[in-house]
Amino acid sequence: MSTTRPYPPGDRGPEPSGASGASQGGVPATGESEGDVSAGRAAVPGESAPAAASEGGGGRQVRRLSFEDASGVVPLARDFTREALHAWGWLPSATADQRAAAEDVLLVVSELVTNACLHAEGPDELWLACEKKVIRLEVSDRGTGQPAPRTPHRAGRPGGHGMFIVQRLCLDWGVVRTPGVAGKRVWAELGAPA
Repeated sequence: MSTTRPYPPGDRGPEPSGASGASQGGVPATGESEGDVSAGRAAVPGESAPAAASEGGGGRQVRRLSFEDASGVVPLARDFTREALHAWGWLPSATADQRAAAEDVLLVVSELVTNACLHAEGPDELWLACEKKVIRLEVSDRGTGQPAPRTPHRAGRPGGHGMFIVQRLCLDWGVVRTPGVAGKRVWAELGAPA
């Protein structure tokens, strides 16, 4: 089963109904065991010792942020992501296109973490990976709901814009559920400007 959008393109399915939603099976994203614990951040309980992030050479670079006992998680997630973008050379930006790509990454992180706060008892972890010109973001939570863009999307209607924004800005996005484990990982991939 695909872990991309919950509905085929053009058919965005029913409007989400709060925290209840159909559970989708899936497989964990590749490379979840890779990672570096960034600048004094605690490792996620149950994980093996993290590997150091790749330096240069276009290899995969991974960072994880645990939200355990954290407050102000949205600004915390944005700051953590901004630090990673600096380390990976996306910031500071030399052009307007590069600046826009970095701002898109920060906006998508904000939206995914905010959705976890509003609809899924808060986020557990933010996982960032950069490989070549693609950044993959994952936010894990304990929620049972199924994120989906509100359909039909109405710009003037309050709320419900987060997943529409994610869908518009990302190369792809989806949800991964692990059988027997509560919650899910909502992921999104964004590309660097050409």
